[in-house]
Amino acid sequence: MASSCGPHATDHQDHVALAEIELCSELMIAASAVDDDARLSPARIDEVLKVDHGARVPPQGRHAGADRTR
Repeated sequence: MASSCGPHATDHQDHVALAEIELCSELMIAASAVDDDARLSPARIDEVLKVDHGARVPPQGRHAGADRTR
């Protein structure tokens, strides 16, 4: 049975999966550097994940530039 997503969708999924793996790896490395009884602070997690709290994120399920009249 052939996939209806096509090769471009698979490439995108692979790219997203690899990015998620990289982020998880960065968190594990940061966590391993913390003292035994300590945890990563929310600020440190944001730093590791390069979170920009000033960035505007489109509502979930919508792409930037999507037609909002539908």
